[in-house]
Amino acid sequence: MTNSAFILDNGAYTTKVGLSTENPKIVPNCIMKAKSERRRPFIGNQIEECRDASGLFYILPFQKGYLVNWDIQKTVWDYIFSKECCPVNLSQLSVVVTEPPFNFASIQEAMTEIFFEEYECHSLLRINTSSLSCYNYRSERPGTKCCIIVDTGYSFTHIVPYVNGIKIKEGIRRIDVGGKLLTNHLKEIISYRQLHVMDETYVINQAKEDSCFVSQDFYKDMESAKKKLENNDIVKDYVLPDYTTLRRGFLKNPEVSNEQQAVRLSNERFAIPEILFHPSDVGIRQMGIPEAIIDCLKACEEETWPHLLSNIVLTGGNAKFPGFRDRVFKEVRSLAPFDYMINVFSPENPITYAWHGGKALSKDPIFSGLLVTREEYEEEGQSICFERFDV
Repeated sequence: MTNSAFILDNGAYTTKVGLSTENPKIVPNCIMKAKSERRRPFIGNQIEECRDASGLFYILPFQKGYLVNWDIQKTVWDYIFSKECCPVNLSQLSVVVTEPPFNFASIQEAMTEIFFEEYECHSLLRINTSSLSCYNYRSERPGTKCCIIVDTGYSFTHIVPYVNGIKIKEGIRRIDVGGKLLTNHLKEIISYRQLHVMDETYVINQAKEDSCFVSQDFYKDMESAKKKLENNDIVKDYVLPDYTTLRRGFLKNPEVSNEQQAVRLSNERFAIPEILFHPSDVGIRQMGIPEAIIDCLKACEEETWPHLLSNIVLTGGNAKFPGFRDRVFKEVRSLAPFDYMINVFSPENPITYAWHGGKALSKDPIFSGLLVTREEYEEEGQSICFERFDV
């Protein structure tokens, strides 16, 4: 058996890939088509070669957080395993691939089949992203008994409690708000208020990443956003890229005369991430992240509560919003019983956190017992995967 594993954290927006001996690469999990180069589809990181990314058209393998478009996904995976990205020989490797909690059995079967029959990998482990994050967190803090993983990604936000490294299925909560919804809502607001950008998903997604933050006091910030420009620290201009001199937009202080094309952002900057805390703002009848954390807690045994509350881990792309950790802490603190200590941990890079968990897991002696080898699969078929993979 080889000692190296290939870890594929297969997200709906980006997939984090690499050998367990290296650092991860982040590859957009989609095929994109640009107006400037009509004939050529851009797969994954090839988008960096695109001269003009305005009006970019996305073809995504995931819909509503589940892998449904296999042709697209297979194209992206082929690109990942090619010389262009990570040239690997899977027949010598163990593959760790992630999937969302409560994934459909049909998707699980198709995934297992592709890895064993098309890529002919040596052995496979299908696992939830949150389980890898939990493993990473516990390997950094060996005494930890329990933790709550908040995985806030592109399609969903999942809140998953772990006790002694085992996930408590009754406590898993899902909020149907992710980065995709936030970007789409920002597109709608800008299109309604100033400039039609409904076709500019790529640019507005960057604008969201560069300019949005989580408010610590929503109504106070709403008031400051109404002030005159000279004493207003919220209103900014986002200069849009023109793809001749500028490849990515940037924020700057608002000016009256402008030779560059810019959009003026005021309360959108914090009203967009606010949807993660109040999904009802856009008509989604669900609770926000802090309430869902408490609801998830109540589904677990009471003796685990102090341990769970002192180990809340924020992962996924939305955890990068400035102020996100502080706001989660503040709200969970106000909802939780006052005699419990609360600790919210936000990793340095919440996007690759689960990937590094997979890297650590592949070096653990228990790792080989979690895998299904190709021989076992050929002998027993799908049934052994359903038995062995706890997803």
